[in-house]
Amino acid sequence: MRCPELSMFRPRSSSSAVLLLWLLLATAAMGAWAADAGRFAIRTVFTHIEGGVIYLNADVDYELSEIAREALTSGVELTIEIQIEVVRDRRLWLDRDVASLLQRYQLSYQPLSERFIVRNLNSGDQMSFAELPAALEHLGRVRNLPLIDDALLRPGKRYEIRMRAMLDTRDLAGPLRLISFFWGDWRLESEWFEWPLQI
Repeated sequence: MRCPELSMFRPRSSSSAVLLLWLLLATAAMGAWAADAGRFAIRTVFTHIEGGVIYLNADVDYELSEIAREALTSGVELTIEIQIEVVRDRRLWLDRDVASLLQRYQLSYQPLSERFIVRNLNSGDQMSFAELPAALEHLGRVRNLPLIDDALLRPGKRYEIRMRAMLDTRDLAGPLRLISFFWGDWRLESEWFEWPLQI
């Protein structure tokens, strides 16, 4: 259920962020939010080699919790992070990290144009969407992401790729960041998805 008071509120300063925090708490206390905790899940992942570089492709399902959706349409920018690791399977020893990659995106809402903006924080590229589901679907399609040069991998060794997606709350305004630490609906992250790297 949408909260009209929050939809009309556009935080632009730290004092307005505090007000938004109290509005969120008050609305939750009155039971305005149903049990809609959201969910991040990695659906499919595959890699291919081209020109000596291993590229990653993945499909991720992003379902924001209702509190995150309300915060987004009230002017709070959300940061979504994809963490990727290449590890060498050493069986009797701890796996050794070979490479790691952090892909970050910012999701925001522009009330004047009524558009949702997805910005790639690594490249600066951005796209706008009329509806939130379309923006989340775009976010979930990772295509041809350069992962690692295959010259860095030793022939005959076993490697695995690990990947997860999460809502990064470190960039939230102070009061919201504090409440997100305790409030489970803000802790959105997928399980680690692991698969063998074929080289």
